[in-house]
Amino acid sequence: MSLDVSVIIPTHNPHPGRLQRTLAGLRAQTLPAARWETVLVDNDSQPPVDPALFAIVAPANLRPVREPHLGLSSARRRGLAETTAPLCVLVDDDNVLAPDYLAHVVRLFAAHPGVGALGGRSAPEFEITPPPWMRQFDDLLACRDLGPAAQISHGLRDPATGRNAYPLCAPIGAGMALRREAAQSWLARADDTLFSDRRGKELSSSGDNEIILTLLQRGWEVGYFPELSLTHLIPAGRTKFAYLARLNRSIQKSWIEVLLGYDASPWPQIAGWTLPLRELKAWFTHRAWSGRAGYIRWKGACGHFQGRVRLTSVFRR
Repeated sequence: MSLDVSVIIPTHNPHPGRLQRTLAGLRAQTLPAARWETVLVDNDSQPPVDPALFAIVAPANLRPVREPHLGLSSARRRGLAETTAPLCVLVDDDNVLAPDYLAHVVRLFAAHPGVGALGGRSAPEFEITPPPWMRQFDDLLACRDLGPAAQISHGLRDPATGRNAYPLCAPIGAGMALRREAAQSWLARADDTLFSDRRGKELSSSGDNEIILTLLQRGWEVGYFPELSLTHLIPAGRTKFAYLARLNRSIQKSWIEVLLGYDASPWPQIAGWTLPLRELKAWFTHRAWSGRAGYIRWKGACGHFQGRVRLTSVFRR
């Protein structure tokens, strides 16, 4: 029987307990194991990941590979190169897929032949319950729920503005499912990129967005389907104030850079000399002195402005 789905799990120095739960979630999938495979991409972990430590909980179809070049995009590329199924699912090493996730992926791609990438709901499971004010930043932690209705994009070009626009329903990286045919446009590009992605302790995260924009450029659509659901395991360290402030700055900066690079930013570039003035104004706009939430929002605004200064237009045709 030919494979329908390749599951790709990039990991770098993983937390053993969270990776065990990720693998156990895959082992519980309702899609028959003979129809899919799992590739665990060890992305320069020190020491290397030993798959034997997870044998009890891992799916029987698990296959380890190693990618020495550090970086999430490099690990994903290696995983795609090592697999052959027509559909692929990108799973982080702290994601627990619902048991019917892979079965829904197969069904949804069959029902929507013009869709090249899809995703769904990502619900947080916190190691330590965060204070209520912190929940406004769930989206920074790759958690989201767009509601009970499916949503599909309508091209990269927004007819209302005549400009490229990033669709709000585009899948996030956690649990992103790709049609291999559509992903070839991203794979065909050189490994090096102007846009930064997760690499070790770096917090930039434009890799997910670049995959989506590349697919949209080639005429594929992307979509959100609520029946796809996963649990995102969030350790205590990721709910620390300092971490969220640094994360928001890095995410907003890389987000603006990739939008500008694909001519999809609603905000124009700005002169570098205006940056201190804009950051000062944003300090007051977001009342950064008034509390931790305001400060985190201000750091995001700083990243937004820094992204608009740094990158020249490199729209990929």
